[in-house]
Amino acid sequence: MSYLHRTAASQAPPTRGDARSIHSSGKSFEQLRQECLSSGVLFEDHDFPASCASLFYSQKPEVPFVWKRPGEIVKNPEFILGGATRTDICQGELGDCWLLAAIASLTLNEKALARVIPQDQSFGPGYAGIFHFQFWQHSEWLDVVIDDRLPTFRDRLVFLHSADHNEFWSALLEKAYAKLNGSYEALKGGSAIEAMEDFTGGVAETFEMKGAPENFYEILEKALERGSLVGCSIDTRNAAESEARTPFGLIKGHAYTVTGVDQVNYQGQHIKLIRVRNPWGQVEWNGAWSDNSPEWHCLGPAERKQLCHTALDDGEFWMAFKDFKAHFDKVEICNLTPDSLEDNAIHKWEVTVHQGSWVRGSTAGGCRNFLDTFWTNPQIRLSLTEKDEGKEECTFLVALMQKDRRKLKRFGANVLTIGYAIYQSPGKDEHLNKDFFRYHASQARSKTFINLREVSDRFQLPPGEYILIPSTFEPHQEADFCLRIFSEKKAIAQDMDGHVDIKLPEPPKPTSPSQETEDERQFRALFERIAGEDMEVTAEELEYVLNAVLQKKKDIKFKKLSLNSCKNIISLMDTSGNGKLEFDEFKVFWDKLKKWINLFLEFDADKSGTMSSYELRLALKVAGFQLSSHLLQLIILRYADDELQLGFDDFLNCLVRLENASRVFQTLSAKNEEVIHLNINELY
Repeated sequence: MSYLHRTAASQAPPTRGDARSIHSSGKSFEQLRQECLSSGVLFEDHDFPASCASLFYSQKPEVPFVWKRPGEIVKNPEFILGGATRTDICQGELGDCWLLAAIASLTLNEKALARVIPQDQSFGPGYAGIFHFQFWQHSEWLDVVIDDRLPTFRDRLVFLHSADHNEFWSALLEKAYAKLNGSYEALKGGSAIEAMEDFTGGVAETFEMKGAPENFYEILEKALERGSLVGCSIDTRNAAESEARTPFGLIKGHAYTVTGVDQVNYQGQHIKLIRVRNPWGQVEWNGAWSDNSPEWHCLGPAERKQLCHTALDDGEFWMAFKDFKAHFDKVEICNLTPDSLEDNAIHKWEVTVHQGSWVRGSTAGGCRNFLDTFWTNPQIRLSLTEKDEGKEECTFLVALMQKDRRKLKRFGANVLTIGYAIYQSPGKDEHLNKDFFRYHASQARSKTFINLREVSDRFQLPPGEYILIPSTFEPHQEADFCLRIFSEKKAIAQDMDGHVDIKLPEPPKPTSPSQETEDERQFRALFERIAGEDMEVTAEELEYVLNAVLQKKKDIKFKKLSLNSCKNIISLMDTSGNGKLEFDEFKVFWDKLKKWINLFLEFDADKSGTMSSYELRLALKVAGFQLSSHLLQLIILRYADDELQLGFDDFLNCLVRLENASRVFQTLSAKNEEVIHLNINELY
């Protein structure tokens, strides 16, 4: 199931009122706070209780944690003390440096920070033990409410904390993000860009230092000027290298924040510098331009003041940009809007959001390496209608995000390897089949298939019609996804899998006995033997004859048709309404049955005697049923087995059910609309 909507990207984050409250009570933060103030009771969040279930899902704490409110830890707790700054973010006993790096970066942008941390809360007047934070999730802002009970050991916070022990905004923000993802443990391991996007709704770009553009320093400078969030890291070659310290004091596999860039004149040379922060709040670079390096002695007090140079072990340090490029492997930039991806021009980008799913057996086709199933992936038609100013091509950015994988970690779900491909459209207003991809190459594609939450790339293509196909690398892998398409000029996106079109032939008119052919006379004699004296076939008689006939066919796998299945067949074919099949009704059904058997054999591509769920999609289309992905998923769930195969009895039941439902719908639909309205009598 999928849907599309289009919005205009704007420079400013949405207002706080746009966030959707997700507390199970259905009440907003303010409603819950007022209830607590009226009753004189501090808020307790039963959605995320003060228990082990909120901490870990695969282990127990090594020491007994005690949940305490800030007022039970210190005498005078403060929500924010002297402004929310990057020094308020010190890592605790949780491997979520990626999150802390993103929070540190967030503090550099006042507007984005005020969006995530609403200012209508404190430990002063109006305090009721309740706080709230706002996060972007899959194209919408959510308001996450928590109580202020925090895990402690010996009266010290166990996880994220501020350097000032009276300040609690960062610890509470971490708790809200843990709640959003199911537990504190769910926050172990990740990429800073993930949290950066959740803090801004922005667009991510990743740069490998080995292939960084020549003007990369200027890119970083502009990104920081525009309030973009910037993180960096050093790759590890194996698990043993994770958090290993280099001789220069840098930590491998660790998420850092880029907090500034500047330039100085040093011994007659123009030196580019970059400022980096370790979310541990300590452990720093010890090379050139580190806190106590001799380079600083050559600068005057004014330059040192401009650079805010201090020789404190606070986790933040300067280094020469050339050393930064030599020691760090990856930089991630989260642009608050796609506008900031351009050099200097301000653009009004069009944003189209597509919510979809990869479902095993119907829409989880894997990448182009798996041709037999690739074509079944969701397909989105992209119409690029206008060229960029002064250019012959259209600029657009595609960001594919898999949803809720961190939340599903407790159930064994991992981040899937994802990517996408873009093909020139042949002009047909329908889902492209396998043959198209056999003979056509993609026009563009994501740089790589990778196991990140989001894959994003920028493209330039001539105006025209394209088909965008998001997929996992391997087939049969299930996940929900959010696909965002940012276009510089007007572009139109259309879901190719949401259309339902059913074309059923009119039942043939009965032939009078005097005009029957020899074959028809022989068929009438067969019917008389089956029907008996009353010349009508009951459900029991139909069950007997169909099972007898179908069991003789060696090229199809067949279990047994039930009496209920035969009643459904009679319901479909019984035009007289007597609950039995007369000769003409039986004859029409028999012709249908022969066509359906031939259809089954035609689309049993491997001649296994069964039909795969992917072959079913093609067979249903030939039978007159162009179905949406959502309908197809329901059918496969109902009729296919665990190996995604259908025997002929499943196939027959599926077709009978579809045709029955379609004819009822057509009867009740007054204007050939896709929606009908039923009164209670029609419903029953």
